[in-house]
Amino acid sequence: MTDSADVRLAAVRRSAPDAGAGQAGHGRGDLLLATVAALFTLAQLLLVRPGMGLGWDETVYVSQVGDHAPAAFFSAPRARGISLLVAPVASWSSSTALLRIYLAVLSGLALYLSLRTWRSLFPKRVVALGGALFATLWVTLFYAPQAMPNYWVAVGALAAVACFLRARADRADRRALWGLAAGVSLMAWMRPTDAVWTVLPLIGAALLRRWWRPLAALAVGLVSGSAEWIVEAYVRYGGLVRRLADGSSIQGGLGWHTAVVDQLRSLGGRALCRPCTGSLPAVAVTLWWYALPLLAALALAAAVRARRTVPTLTPLACAATAAFPYLFLIGYAAPRFLLPAYALLAVPIADLLLTAVGRATGGWRPLAATLVALALAGHLAVQYEVLRHTVRRTTAAHRDWSAVAAELHRLGVRPPCLLAGPEAIPIAYYARCSSAATRGHNANITRAAIEDAVHRVPVAALTAPDAPRPDYARGWSAHRVAGVRLYVAPSPGRGGTG
Repeated sequence: MTDSADVRLAAVRRSAPDAGAGQAGHGRGDLLLATVAALFTLAQLLLVRPGMGLGWDETVYVSQVGDHAPAAFFSAPRARGISLLVAPVASWSSSTALLRIYLAVLSGLALYLSLRTWRSLFPKRVVALGGALFATLWVTLFYAPQAMPNYWVAVGALAAVACFLRARADRADRRALWGLAAGVSLMAWMRPTDAVWTVLPLIGAALLRRWWRPLAALAVGLVSGSAEWIVEAYVRYGGLVRRLADGSSIQGGLGWHTAVVDQLRSLGGRALCRPCTGSLPAVAVTLWWYALPLLAALALAAAVRARRTVPTLTPLACAATAAFPYLFLIGYAAPRFLLPAYALLAVPIADLLLTAVGRATGGWRPLAATLVALALAGHLAVQYEVLRHTVRRTTAAHRDWSAVAAELHRLGVRPPCLLAGPEAIPIAYYARCSSAATRGHNANITRAAIEDAVHRVPVAALTAPDAPRPDYARGWSAHRVAGVRLYVAPSPGRGGTG
C-alpha cells in the first residue's frame, strides 16, 4: 500500500464511529463485544458441560503440570503453552469441571480482547457479528473449554492481524506493536509451526513495504513464543531439525496431501479423522464450509469496491496460509486444525453480510435482512445439532475410559502402576498410572523395561479388542471392559498369573 493510502486509512480510523466518536461510542462498542464474549462463555458451560472428562490429548497436556497422574510421553510436535495455561488450576486440582469452567471463562475473556483490537478497523456491529459467527461454530464451542492449543492460536491470530493493520496505518500506535508481538507470541507459545504459517503474509508485506517496526514486533513474538520449544528441541529431541523431522514423521510425513475431503468428513463431529474413511456428512452439515470460499471472495470484492482492501485482504490472506498445511500437507484431518482460519474469516464475512443488508434499498432491505437472518438461524441450528451429538459421544467415550480405570483398580492395578500399549495414555491418566509404549509415535520404553517393571509395580497392557496380545504379555490374565482388552501382569513378588 502507498504512503497516501496509509494516510487515508489512518484518517478513516480517526473518523470511524468506533475509533473517534468519544468515550460513549467506545463504551457501547465494548459492551456489545463483552456481551458476545459473555454469551460465548455461557454457551460453553451449558452445551459442552464442565463434567465431560478429559480427552486423549488433554491428558497429555494436563499431566505435565498436575499431580493426578505421572506425566505422559510428550511427543515432538507438541508445545507446552497449553500445559502452562492450565497450570493455575491443574497444578493443584484434579477436578475436570473446575478446569472446564476456568478455560470457559478465560476463553471468553480472550475472545473479547481479540475482538476489541478490531474496533478501529471495522464498525462495532461488524466486529460483534464476526465474533458471534466464530463463537457459534460447534468446533469453537467444543474446543474452547478444552486443554487444547488450537483455540488459543485462533484468538492470537485474530489479535495479531488487527494489531498489524493498526501498526502499519498509524506508526505512532505503540500499543498496536505490543499487541502484535503478544498475539504472535501466544500463537507460537501454543503451536510454533502454526504461528509461522499464519504470519507469513504479514512478514511478506512488512518486508515488501519496509515496515521495520511491525516486522520487529513479528520477530519478537515468534522468538519469545517459540523459545522454550526450540530450547527443548536441543535438550530432549536431538536438535531443532531433528524435532521438526520427528514431528513431520508423527504427522505422517509432511508433503503434498489433499486433505480437503478429509476435513469435510470431520465436520460431522469427528475429533480426529485418521484414517479418514467413510461417507461425507449430510449437505446441511457441510454447506457452510462450501460457502466460506465464496463468501471470502465476495467480501474481498466488496472491499475493493469500497476502497478499503487492506483490512479485508490481510485477514483473508492469513486465513489462507493458516489453513494451507492442514488442507494440503498432511494426510489426515481434525476440525480443530482450521480454527485460526475460521477466526480470521469471521470479521470480513460479517462485514459482507451487514454491508449487503445496509446497501439494499427500499423494499429490498427487509427482504435482504430476512434472508440473512434465516440463513444464520439455519446455520446455528446445524452447529448446535453437531455439537450436541459430539458432546454426547465424547462424554460416553470418556466414561468408558473411567470404567476401564475402575476395572484396573479392581484387578489390583493401582498407583504406582504402569499401563502399556497403544490405548494406554488416556486410561493411564484416569487410573493414575504411568503410560508406556514400545512402538508407534509415543514409543518411550523397551520390552525389557516393561518386564523389569512387573517385579516392582502392578503392570497391565491395553489393546483394542481385535489387536494381538503383546509379546511381553504372554501368560498375563486377559480381561475385557468397555471395548478395551486388558492383560494384567502377575502381581509383584508372585509367580502366578494375576
